[in-house]
Amino acid sequence: MPIGIDIFEKVDWDEFYYVDKTGLIVCMNEVLDSTDAYICNSRPRRFGKSYAANMLAAYYSKGAESEKMFSDLEIGQSEDFKKHLNKYDVIHIDVQWFLINCEDADNVVPYITRVVLDELREVYPEILRQEVVSLPDALSLVKDKTGRKFIIIIDEWDVLIRDESANKKVQDEYIRFLRGMFKGTEPTKYIQLAYLTGILPIKKEKTQSALNNFREYSMLNAGCLASYIGFTEDEVKALCETYKKDFTEVKRWYDGYQLGKYHVYNPNAVVNLMADGNFQSYWSGTASYDSIVPLINMDFDGLKLDESLITNLVGNRRSRVVAKAVIDICHQLGCSVLAESVETQDQLNVLQELGCDYAQGTLFNKPIKVETFEVRYLKE
Repeated sequence: MPIGIDIFEKVDWDEFYYVDKTGLIVCMNEVLDSTDAYICNSRPRRFGKSYAANMLAAYYSKGAESEKMFSDLEIGQSEDFKKHLNKYDVIHIDVQWFLINCEDADNVVPYITRVVLDELREVYPEILRQEVVSLPDALSLVKDKTGRKFIIIIDEWDVLIRDESANKKVQDEYIRFLRGMFKGTEPTKYIQLAYLTGILPIKKEKTQSALNNFREYSMLNAGCLASYIGFTEDEVKALCETYKKDFTEVKRWYDGYQLGKYHVYNPNAVVNLMADGNFQSYWSGTASYDSIVPLINMDFDGLKLDESLITNLVGNRRSRVVAKAVIDICHQLGCSVLAESVETQDQLNVLQELGCDYAQGTLFNKPIKVETFEVRYLKE
């Protein structure tokens, strides 16, 4: 597994299948206390999001003594290793944990606020009186009085966006919470680093206005974090050599992603294979079947192929395979398929070969104003 576990001090390296991902800390050290220090790392399930969050917390937290743990790893060879090691107040929030431990989702944000404030009061009792009830206000007060900035890590930031999508009250309160924590000039005064993990991308969610100052890294745009999302091919080869597994067969089963120059493997699948030796689809067991039943039962007339799929359609075989599978399934269910953002004739040709029913995009017409549309197309 990637280095990162709830209680780092108890890790026995001989008992774990691990890959050194502490280079991620090097990347974070480079952006500390800057406008680039707002990071959202979006990944699918079982890609080590929580392990990475725990790793960062263990390295930065003043409450940990982790020099021995990290000194022989990649981060230990960095010039800034000791400069930032165990130097900061770290606020580590696991939103999934708070949701599970709340009887009502309406109470999640107040619960997070109360728990974090209580812990801060234990550390700064003279600064944070009981009348301080806002978390952003508390962080600002501590910074003003001590000069210390915080590292804020939020694991599974999007849980309430996903699981409470029909609860407008919860959604609105959570978005206000995020905006208060991260948006505007004041948060820049008390944030050394903000690191969020989740499944959903930020840009297309309701949280855009609250989190649009974050730099987002995802499976479609992994950027400089590509080698820290999942296991790279070289890392899997090394594991296969250590644990006497056939790399060719491992590659056939689990080589599922291409992030820039890296072939990336699902860590959960690889680790389970190394542990029990069975080739199987471990990913399919990471979530309940109940979560997709509503999608299966939807009585929809058609489906739209997203721009992210269409963009890579011509030069990417995997994109064509996925598009073809979606189109075939929809046709079997009696549904039509519309491809959006079609910009080239080559894209249209591929879509026609795959059997796509409809297409829209700048290939057919440039965007026009409502008034122009009414005059051009709604004339009697």
